[in-house]
Amino acid sequence: MGKLILLLGGARSGKSSAAQKIAAQQEGPVLYIATAQPLDAEMQGRIAVHKQERPASWQTLELPAGIIPYFQDRPPQANIFLLDCLTMLIANLIMAASPDVDAPEEQAAAEAINTELQDLINWIHSQPGTWIIVSNEVGLGLVPPYPLGRIYRDLLGWANQRLSAEADEVFFLIAGIPVPLHVFRDAGEKQ
Repeated sequence: MGKLILLLGGARSGKSSAAQKIAAQQEGPVLYIATAQPLDAEMQGRIAVHKQERPASWQTLELPAGIIPYFQDRPPQANIFLLDCLTMLIANLIMAASPDVDAPEEQAAAEAINTELQDLINWIHSQPGTWIIVSNEVGLGLVPPYPLGRIYRDLLGWANQRLSAEADEVFFLIAGIPVPLHVFRDAGEKQ
């Protein structure tokens, strides 16, 4: 029933701005789901900038994880959902599963991510509305030199693939320009 639009790209590629433009073009109330946690002054500053960039009429839900369980207790009063971002959601789940960053719990993190994504996918398919999800593509650079970084890169890449397979539209942002990827996927499915 619902529609899923996934925006991928590197840091500062224009993902959030593009997602906000897409959300603003939709009809109906928008719920902005912010997954970043203000754990330090730098992140607090980033969150403040993001808040200033959003229209005042949009509702904001600051939730580091457990989005669909939250909705089950409090049905949302919106039909446009902008989740910014999956990158932080995955990091939050990994950190919750791995209290010792020197000994990350990959299996526990993978299970928590799988549950979160499956809940989200099931909700999107069963409820009306448009979901716009922002995520970083972190697998294009160097292999991180430490276990937690490698686990994060791998699990986020897996999560991006999983959502991409379910998405109606997928865009890769490069220097602020959205490149549609779903047209390539759809062309491959037709052959």
